Amino acid sequence: LGIEVHTPGVGNLLKEISTRELTNLRLIQHDAVDVVQHMLAPGTLAGIHIFFPDPWPKKRQQKRRLIQAPFVALLTSRLEPGGYLHCATDWEEYAEQMLEVLNGEAILENTSEGFSPRPGYRPQTKFETRGLKLGHGVWDVIFRRRP
Repeated sequence: LGIEVHTPGVGNLLKEISTRELTNLRLIQHDAVDVVQHMLAPGTLAGIHIFFPDPWPKKRQQKRRLIQAPFVALLTSRLEPGGYLHCATDWEEYAEQMLEVLNGEAILENTSEGFSPRPGYRPQTKFETRGLKLGHGVWDVIFRRRP
C-alpha cells in the first residue's frame, strides 16, 4: 500500500508500477495522517516505510514535518508486535529529530545503536540521488515495535 498526496508523485508511481508490471500494489492519493487514522486498523501492519519525507527545512515550517510524536504514536498503534518503522532522510537535522522522536516512543526499540546502515531492500530514490549529488549524507532509522 503506497500513500502519496502529491499528484506528480502519484503519476511517477503509476508509471513505475506499469513499467515493472507490478500487480501486488495499491495506491492511495490522500494525506497519510488521515489514511492511517481512518483506514488502517490497529495492529495490522508488518512494516512502514517513510523515505525522504519533505524536510521543511525552515524553522517556521518544521511543525509541518511528518515525523512528529503524535503521528509516530499513531503509526506505532497500527504496527503488529515485532513490526518495524523505517525512515530515511538526507537532511541531517531532520534525521536527528527522527531519531529523537522514535526513541521517545516507549513501545518502539531501535534496531541499531543510533542510525542504521542502509538496508539492501531500500531503493535509492530520486531525492536520495539528488541529496548525494549535493554532498548530503543519508540517514536511516529502523525501529521495531516491542512484543
